[in-house]
Amino acid sequence: MEGTRPHLCRDCLADWRAPPARTCPDCGSTRIVGHEELDRLAIAHIDCDAFYASIEKRDDPGLVDRPVLIGGGRRGVVSAACYVARMYGCRSAMPMFKALAACPEAVVIKPNMAKYSAVGREIRQLMLDITPAVEPLSIDEAFLDLAGTTRIHGGFPAKTLARLVRRIETEIGVTASIGLAPNKFLAKLASDLDKPRGFAVIGAAEAEEFLAPRPVTAIFGVGKTLGAKLARDGITRIGDLRRFEREMLMARYGAMGARLHAFARGLDDRPVDASSGAKSVSNETTFDQDISDVEALKRILWPLCEKVSARLKKADIAGRTVTLKLKNRDFKSITRSHSLPAPTQLAETLYRTVVPMLEKEAVGTRFRLIGVGASELTDSADADPFDLADPDSGKRAKIERAIDTVRAKLGDGALSKGRGWGGTKR
Repeated sequence: MEGTRPHLCRDCLADWRAPPARTCPDCGSTRIVGHEELDRLAIAHIDCDAFYASIEKRDDPGLVDRPVLIGGGRRGVVSAACYVARMYGCRSAMPMFKALAACPEAVVIKPNMAKYSAVGREIRQLMLDITPAVEPLSIDEAFLDLAGTTRIHGGFPAKTLARLVRRIETEIGVTASIGLAPNKFLAKLASDLDKPRGFAVIGAAEAEEFLAPRPVTAIFGVGKTLGAKLARDGITRIGDLRRFEREMLMARYGAMGARLHAFARGLDDRPVDASSGAKSVSNETTFDQDISDVEALKRILWPLCEKVSARLKKADIAGRTVTLKLKNRDFKSITRSHSLPAPTQLAETLYRTVVPMLEKEAVGTRFRLIGVGASELTDSADADPFDLADPDSGKRAKIERAIDTVRAKLGDGALSKGRGWGGTKR
């Protein structure tokens, strides 16, 4: 029938074709989604809603209607803000003191990453139950490709996705939003359109019109620096990019120019990469008081290196690039990186690599945060080979492995190096 489109009820999972409708004919729910391409699209981005805060509210029903901030105290930053807190202007990455000034009655909860990671793994398994093509982006979000699953699941991908988020809500106790589109770029944008508990669709036919008025910074890979350069060139909206040929954009912006040209037209040929895991492993801490003394910073840095090392070893991976992160009293972040000849899992190697970078930066500046990370992750089989140029490297590795063995038997506090003693309270 002319003018009809596929519809789906997100509550009872009924599907039908009809002119644009507002309620489900089976159950009367208003939580329906209708779109011309609904039964043909298969690329989705699923993003949990205020994930950390939602878990805390799940575990303490007394917090359900209260503003909740997840973070590390007054001198830290907000890791997550529930939707009640967001009504007061609170948001993630905001300094905690500013969030509390905006919402003094907010409940502040210290992050429990072990708990959040466990819940994230449960959700990931539910995703894998419907498709092996799951590409994690973080602990609480992922791309999924459901192409070819209609017969397996007895319904087109949109219905399978609606069933999945209903399972996440009923079995895990948190909510999630769906973005459905012909590619990853559009799916990621769609998932943020209707939060929380959203289901938004961007079809191929409407992509250019949808994108045209949006800021160019909505394009993946366009950060502050490139955004400022584009603005200087008179490009502030995605639609502005369509005035230029691909070759012209590449000449001006390098390889990124090709992406700008494609994304501005709603095109993205990147596949959902199920082999794509964590891009880096890191750990950081915010101080109770700003610190400028380099020796004090070194003492704090060592246990961070041990934590990163422990996570690398547990995951059976290693990192080739070591990164130092600092944040000064004005909240300006500084990152410095160094690539190693071979990947490492060892805390000692991480520490010896990051200390020289710290010494160059800690020249009287007062810092409020320090962190260390490992990236360019690879299998541990290639980690920490014997180095002829550093004969003591093998000895250091044996000592660290021996310490790991003792700690595995007696606990993390069984043995520690003196350089970590006397660190500033965190």
